[in-house]
Amino acid sequence: MGVASVRLDPAFAVGPLNRRIFGTFVEHMGRCVYTGIHEPGHPTADEHGFRTDVAELVRELGPTIVRYPGGNFVSNYQWEDGVGPKEDRPTRLDLAWRSIETNQVGTDDFMSWASRLGIEPMLAVNLGTRGMTEAIELLQYCNAEPGIELSDRRVKNGHPDPHDVRVWCLGNEMDGPWQMGHKTAEEYARLAEETARAMKRFDDSLELVACGSSNRAMPTFGTWERVVLDRCFDFVDHISAHAYYEPVDGDLDSFLACAEDMDRFIRAVVATADHVAAVKGSDKRISVSFDEWNVWFQARFDGESSLEIREAPELIEDVYSVTDAVVVGSLLITLMQHTDRVSMACQAQLVNVIAPISTRAGGPAWRQAIFHPFALTARYAAGTVLRPAVVSDAVQTQAYGAVDQLLTTATLDPETGDLVVFAVNRSRTEDCALTIDLDALAHSAGSVGSLGGEGGRAAYPAGRQVEHLTLHDADPNAHNTEADPERVVPRAGDAVLDGSTLRAVLPPISWHCIRITEGNNS
Repeated sequence: MGVASVRLDPAFAVGPLNRRIFGTFVEHMGRCVYTGIHEPGHPTADEHGFRTDVAELVRELGPTIVRYPGGNFVSNYQWEDGVGPKEDRPTRLDLAWRSIETNQVGTDDFMSWASRLGIEPMLAVNLGTRGMTEAIELLQYCNAEPGIELSDRRVKNGHPDPHDVRVWCLGNEMDGPWQMGHKTAEEYARLAEETARAMKRFDDSLELVACGSSNRAMPTFGTWERVVLDRCFDFVDHISAHAYYEPVDGDLDSFLACAEDMDRFIRAVVATADHVAAVKGSDKRISVSFDEWNVWFQARFDGESSLEIREAPELIEDVYSVTDAVVVGSLLITLMQHTDRVSMACQAQLVNVIAPISTRAGGPAWRQAIFHPFALTARYAAGTVLRPAVVSDAVQTQAYGAVDQLLTTATLDPETGDLVVFAVNRSRTEDCALTIDLDALAHSAGSVGSLGGEGGRAAYPAGRQVEHLTLHDADPNAHNTEADPERVVPRAGDAVLDGSTLRAVLPPISWHCIRITEGNNS
């Protein structure tokens, strides 16, 4: 059995929890939109054609921001096709995913859907096959007050009030040769700079996201960020990062530790951005928008050119195991550990396509295993992200060397004193005996609301309750299906509070949410 000890102290914090970390992504890809969030004629469809059974699961999942409409799709998308009367909208060939796009869902439809669910929109503009003019026109269509042609077109289409989109992505993965309109760093930097300058001229309070590297293995990684930010620094607020993880050649140890790669990715982008700031003599801090991340079994995908052209194909509908869910939980922990510099993060995607929610056309919707760590983290993480002091036994990995068996973070709500610990046992074979020292919290009554003690070693008040939820299964390949949608669900763990010490035994390949609360909140 491995051993890990953790000390939590409110004096050591990363910063306030950035709730935009709990973002999601809707792309016109496969069945994410059509028969995913939107299916007129479905028994649960609302008057707009959107599935209410899916909407209920989205509310439970708890995303705070949603990126749209892509992704690779956006780089050959004509936004005008998706607005106005549906019967007048053209059917197009989407080159990104070799799909027939009916345009029955477009900007206004998406914006209304997001508004009904209370999710902030994050729109991407096409800087692949189009450019600055079309980006500025979309911005005016969405955000301008009535009185000019583009906003009046929106009014005519039934949306008198501006959509007031605050966050805009300046293209998508423009470093990737798979992208329609792929560009060199210099080419993209020039276009992004001029587009950003014009968008800020319309509204200088907009938040603009420059394209960073599509992944850390790109040959231009680092150089791309430096070149782009050197040109765009004064006009953008964030730079994107994308990463997908899977077992490589059956290496499950490295897969379970892949949060190490995400951590190094974030640190490298931040260092590059700060280098550009230093050269410019600026105190401005560019943040990271990690607006695509997930587990994706890319080795099973033969590439875009292998796809048969058809409408709403079943594309990349990976089925996720409890092991995948543990990895997703570890990636969320890593994002929270960088809450001071990660401004947004979007799990890709929301429905059907490498997604936490699955549907059947005309049939049910259900939660995949990866749904649960996201939903519980988004629900219970609150307040300040603490910087835990961890001493842990190690797990050896081929990709990352020796890594801590325990990966953990915690949030502390300064108003209620509620503490939530998120933890992963990354070992495939060994339990982890976890001990968490809360003595500093118990002594910090002024910092943590009702937690307090006097003299000596403090203890939490008797009213404090511990709730321990865990994702684990004796079968690491266990997964949910339409026939058995509750095979992998959160279950009660064994954490106990002994004075100011929390103890638990974490089984191999397991994710945990441990809450210490007053016991009167859900």
